[in-house]
Amino acid sequence: MLQYNLTPKPWGYMGKFSAMASPCELLIESRDEAVANAMMHLACKEAARIEQKYSRFIKGNLLWQINHSQGKAIDIDIETANLLQFAQHCYQMSEGRFDITAGPLISQWRFDDKSQPPTETALEQARQFVGFSRVELNQTQLTIPKGMTLDFGGIGKEYAADRVAQQLASIWQEIAVLVNFGGDIACPIAKADDNSPWQVGIENPQALNHAAAMISIRQGGLATSGDTRRFIEHRGRRFGHIINPKDGYPVEGAPRSVTVLANNCTTAGMLATMAMLEGVDAEHFLNQQQVEFKVFR
Repeated sequence: MLQYNLTPKPWGYMGKFSAMASPCELLIESRDEAVANAMMHLACKEAARIEQKYSRFIKGNLLWQINHSQGKAIDIDIETANLLQFAQHCYQMSEGRFDITAGPLISQWRFDDKSQPPTETALEQARQFVGFSRVELNQTQLTIPKGMTLDFGGIGKEYAADRVAQQLASIWQEIAVLVNFGGDIACPIAKADDNSPWQVGIENPQALNHAAAMISIRQGGLATSGDTRRFIEHRGRRFGHIINPKDGYPVEGAPRSVTVLANNCTTAGMLATMAMLEGVDAEHFLNQQQVEFKVFR
């Protein structure tokens, strides 16, 4: 069981714990300490379950078994089938740019002070193992080509935030809660009109750890995608970590960050990442989606 801290606030309680390599917190609009503890217990348990099942860093878990299946069909449960179908939807909607099989290309890039871009030869070799269109999927089985790997990192925290939020809302239907997993946010129960909305700060890409804007949220999901902390500069050119799986290179003209407010966190994360992958057309893409957003360049 994950350990958490619970702190009383004028409006209720704030709980904190760590999971999925991220700081996690719940803002709970209730002054009932027993309720707050019960909520935190549920959140920690569910976050740990999802991480244990889908983290690519845990040897022997379901994702490890999938990635070591050597081209053979592997049985999956309905939760995994639904998650993979969502990834398939992202792949199709983005015309192949949002691809959870892109790990071999992404791993060719190192984002530290001494890094250099990979060679074209290295990227060409990695491209052989990328392409969600080659995945065979139904409700009970999954088959990926030998050498291909899946990585849920692009949708995992958003999914976890929504799962926790949905479970909390099903039990405590009158208590507003903000679930924040590393900046991926879900608010399942609408805050009452006579109470102030939650205020969420958006980091300034030009001054990290400082908020450049605030977004008010009463209900829904919010997510941010960006390359403000992971990039390299080589021969006067900046390379961010948002990789186009079609060629293996960082997206040209991508914003520094994109924040999207949508009906739920998973949708917000999908749209934020897709906007980054649109590069110079990020704002046009988001305007078409008719969602509230903030873009920094």
